[in-house]
Amino acid sequence: MIIKHANPCGVAVGGDLATAYVRALECDAVSAFGGVIAVNRTLTGADARLITDIFTEVVIAPGADDEAQAIFAAKKNLRLLLTDGLPDPLAAGEVYRSVAGGFLVQSRDRSRIAASDLKIVTRRQPTPQEIEDMLFAFTVAKHVKSNAIVYARDGQTAGIGAGQMNRRDSARIAAIRAREAGEAKGLAHSLAQGSACASEAFFPFADGLLEAVAAGATAVIQPGGSIRDDEVIAAADEAGVAMAFTGVRVFRH
Repeated sequence: MIIKHANPCGVAVGGDLATAYVRALECDAVSAFGGVIAVNRTLTGADARLITDIFTEVVIAPGADDEAQAIFAAKKNLRLLLTDGLPDPLAAGEVYRSVAGGFLVQSRDRSRIAASDLKIVTRRQPTPQEIEDMLFAFTVAKHVKSNAIVYARDGQTAGIGAGQMNRRDSARIAAIRAREAGEAKGLAHSLAQGSACASEAFFPFADGLLEAVAAGATAVIQPGGSIRDDEVIAAADEAGVAMAFTGVRVFRH
């Protein structure tokens, strides 16, 4: 995962760290400059050389071999944080936010959505690959500041739209990122073509969903619960995309 200003700008999985990093970087190489990189495996020297090809401020990993540590130490403005393990994402805990005159305390969002939790609300059923892509996209969206839209395909984010005042604009920004990512790879199409779109809260209108369809998404995952759910479902049916409701809202500030 590559993080910039507390938002993921690229997330991917791969057979090894180098592959995952390159795939995450493809999503938004511009925003990755000066970012934070978090990985879930021990870093090698080869990984460190790849990561330090661009300016990175912080690298977080459960461990790093001697060669990797030496490479990172040679970078004056880079900080390597070793956690010696990985936290349990399902562990109970509390989140604190300061406000004028006090602070807000809330329990951690420990939700984890599985395929069996999905309610398919469209005429077209999603394919197994689309279900996998939807779950991956929704997992990433949980960590993106609201309003959040994430396009993802094959274990790679294609475009991320974060922190906008309306969901339609987040979908548009994510589409711009995906189009630019496709151009950077020399593709004739957006990286979001054939992707799944995740919205971390419901679509209040059909406009955000239609932006996702225009970007190339073929499947959509969202919590549901809007008073206009029927309109959004009808728009998805008309566009021929599959849509699933999770029943779980993962709105993040």
